Amino acid sequence: IKISKLPGLIYLIKTKHFIIYSGVIYSGETVTVRCEIQGGEGAQWTYEWSPAKLNTPPTSNEYTISRATESDSGGYSCRGRRGSFWTVWSDVITLTVLCKSVVTLYPNWSEIYRGETITVRCEIHGGDTEWDYEWKTNSIIKPPNQNEYRIRSASSSNSGNYRCKGRMKSSQHETTEWSDSVTLTVSDNKPRPVLTVSPSWLSPGASVTLNCEVEHPSAGWSFYWYKAVPDLKTFNYKSSSYELLPDGSGTAQDSYIIHGQTHTAGYVCRAGRGDPEYHTDHSQPKFVWSAGQFVSLSASLTVSPDRVQHFTSDSVSLTCEGNFTEWRVRKFSEDGRLSDCRRMTGSTCNFNTSKSDTGVYWCESGSGEFSSAVNITVQNDGNVSILVSPVHPVTEGASVSLSCSLRTQKILSNVFFYHNDKLIENDTRGELKISAVSKSDEGFYKCQYSGRESAQSWMSVKGEQDQNSVVHKVAATMPYLESRLAGFSG
Repeated sequence: IKISKLPGLIYLIKTKHFIIYSGVIYSGETVTVRCEIQGGEGAQWTYEWSPAKLNTPPTSNEYTISRATESDSGGYSCRGRRGSFWTVWSDVITLTVLCKSVVTLYPNWSEIYRGETITVRCEIHGGDTEWDYEWKTNSIIKPPNQNEYRIRSASSSNSGNYRCKGRMKSSQHETTEWSDSVTLTVSDNKPRPVLTVSPSWLSPGASVTLNCEVEHPSAGWSFYWYKAVPDLKTFNYKSSSYELLPDGSGTAQDSYIIHGQTHTAGYVCRAGRGDPEYHTDHSQPKFVWSAGQFVSLSASLTVSPDRVQHFTSDSVSLTCEGNFTEWRVRKFSEDGRLSDCRRMTGSTCNFNTSKSDTGVYWCESGSGEFSSAVNITVQNDGNVSILVSPVHPVTEGASVSLSCSLRTQKILSNVFFYHNDKLIENDTRGELKISAVSKSDEGFYKCQYSGRESAQSWMSVKGEQDQNSVVHKVAATMPYLESRLAGFSG
């Protein structure tokens, strides 16, 4: 007989008629008992086994135990038959199945965070023996000599490698081998998920999708979704003022869809897992902007002078209007930073422009109302021209005038205007006047004067306001603004 197993050592004994392997394996491993007859190669043999518990057909020369237990321990022998000839019984080989210690973590997450609950267990596979337990660990805090160590508020002091073994209560000198080492890593840094919104600029009929991403996303997280309500007194967002979105508590999916969004709004998320549940920090707020293609009567923002493009050192005023006593003006800059106007006088933000003032601006009231958002760009080259175009969408049927300006003066003639990079008319004029705006007039505009070309700005067109409703959806989009902010909308 020979016994082969994976993995482990096999010990070889040679006899006259047989090659005999004896060995030690651990519970749960696979072992094969095989009968080989030396000198009988090529002949047809049938086999008889001892013990008979193997229940192996007489013609089989091997028996496989898929998940060995203590009951499979013992002596095994075989003999072969060819016709009326029987070999002698082989020598008995001994198979010893030892109980195996295994350390498990529950839950089995790749990283544990400070404050989470985790259980370290010593499991002994195979046999019904009662055990005492011993632990080896290089962590600062040592586990008790029990089979289960429950850490109710984990810290980095619990990080380390854990091994265990069992000692029979009935025979203290009988023990299992030490288990393989299992590593527990506890991070003192509380995780903060990252929220992304898509799209970042609203268009009629489109849904807004929020995505909340945490490290190790497969590790049992559920998600919580909130509307961010501003606190004007601290110029910050406070978790105590966040409003839970409908059905936004403990979702299994890491995404949340908002239907019918019509106004600028901020959102945050956080995640939780475990029992008792452990929560991450809230994400940084992310915003969905309305450029004014939806008409809101609750909050509005006016810009003076009413144009998108400005030179450096221009004096600009942003005024919040609505039935609220507290306001602040917020800015999302080209480099992805969110900031507040620190030069508020009542409901108006006043500043002299610099290149860093390029960004998206909107008003927030103390009760969480948001105005439409506007785009402001600052040109720091005083030798170029700028396009004078309105910051808010133009209503269909209304008239609008676009012009070109230098730092020192408005240009009255010899100006060329372009719509979506196409020259509108090959003549020289001082202004581009559209007497009745239609949807076809929406797009990118720029001007050119004496070889100096302005940056382009997007002019949006909205439908006529429905007088019977507070909010009216129209077909308008803001690709220019969205393209400028694509790098920091998520």
